[in-house]
Amino acid sequence: MLKDAYDKILWSLLAVTLVALAVVLIGHRAAGSAIKDPAGPDKALEREMAYQARVEFINKLYAPVEALRHAEDPQGALFKLDELVRLYPNEAHGHILQGEILYGMGALDEALARYVEGVRLNGDYVDKKSPLSRRGEIQKVADEGLRVIGGRSRENPGNRSMAESLKNVNYLRSRLAGGCE
Repeated sequence: MLKDAYDKILWSLLAVTLVALAVVLIGHRAAGSAIKDPAGPDKALEREMAYQARVEFINKLYAPVEALRHAEDPQGALFKLDELVRLYPNEAHGHILQGEILYGMGALDEALARYVEGVRLNGDYVDKKSPLSRRGEIQKVADEGLRVIGGRSRENPGNRSMAESLKNVNYLRSRLAGGCE
């Protein structure tokens, strides 16, 4: 097998090649795992960026409604909101804006129903830390609903629409207190 110097050189080069190949493979595997491990912070950054993009999209999408509200045209704003809610039925912001406008118009029962729809779609509207939070407004409507609708439901215990409105008030109060669905 190792008869002359040429064979010895070939066998030693083959051994060096195998060792170098093993080092490269082990080094590549270690480098690959090192790249995959710090993905946690990147995921958090991606989530935050997606959330900010969503907030910006909502602000841009509902800007015409806000303009109509500031121009004191609640019917026009509700009409525009109906269009947007039909286009984006799973977007909670439209329901929340409907609730705000209806409450401003004095339609407490309908406002409560819209707030409940919005909060069920996205709980960020009752979260203190969220940029989408409307906690103060929702708290105000829920408190007034408890006072007004609670009194009316005691006077008319068999009224189903009162019971539904009281159920909406209790749902909002539960979510404001930190409860979940």
